[in-house]
Amino acid sequence: MSDPVLLTPSLREKVWGKTRLAPWFPDSETPIGEAWFISEQELPLLVKLIFTSERLSVQVHPDDGEAGPRGKTEMWHILAAERDAFIALGFREVITHERLLEAARSGEIEKLLNWFRVKPGQTYFVPAHTVHAIGAGIVLCEIQQNCDVTYRLWDYGRPREIHVDQAVPISELAFHRGVAPTFPMGPGRELLVNCKHFHTEMVKFSQGSTVVCRPKNCDLWICLEGYGTISGHAFHPGEVWHVPDDEALSIRAMSASRLIRTYVPD
Repeated sequence: MSDPVLLTPSLREKVWGKTRLAPWFPDSETPIGEAWFISEQELPLLVKLIFTSERLSVQVHPDDGEAGPRGKTEMWHILAAERDAFIALGFREVITHERLLEAARSGEIEKLLNWFRVKPGQTYFVPAHTVHAIGAGIVLCEIQQNCDVTYRLWDYGRPREIHVDQAVPISELAFHRGVAPTFPMGPGRELLVNCKHFHTEMVKFSQGSTVVCRPKNCDLWICLEGYGTISGHAFHPGEVWHVPDDEALSIRAMSASRLIRTYVPD
């Protein structure tokens, strides 16, 4: 029998990041854009917290088999957002690949994207091939296939490599619906996203409640609020726990708590 494993947060400096990281981490002297939660063994899923003070590049990710065995489908759950915070997903109207190529080279792509105003508690599903960008003033939890291949279409003039030759041919040009609908799954459980790569739920606990369940493949629990124990190990906000699939899972909440659970479907 194996104990749950607390994943290690690896803080990544980014020009578009933030120095204020509370309540997730201590504030930083340098701008932190991403916290990757790392395991000693490679897992098929990767959890990140993303902190933005500027827009991220307009980008797209490949699907399975296009740049290696694993592609990069992802989802975002908004944790905090300033009043005029936006993300971009897909385009306002259907365009051609030829126009996308021209717009990526000129910067017009910013105006063609479909920008959605975001607020805390929303979830967005971003399949591979979706052209997207995360705006400024946002903190979000990203759950993704464990792949780091990104093709940039536009980066607002910042001196970083652009990959239009790789990005344009794989870009989906259709309309994106925006906020993902959620579905109740029973008391305290809400389905956020279900796809072939990950099944993700929001699980809410009242103070003193206990839940026992069967662990899944790459079963990850992300604590957003509250504290308690996972199979006897104390959890706190900003932590990600990996529960091995060889033992029953018991969660006890010492306070009202919210956790995201994500795993690879059977």
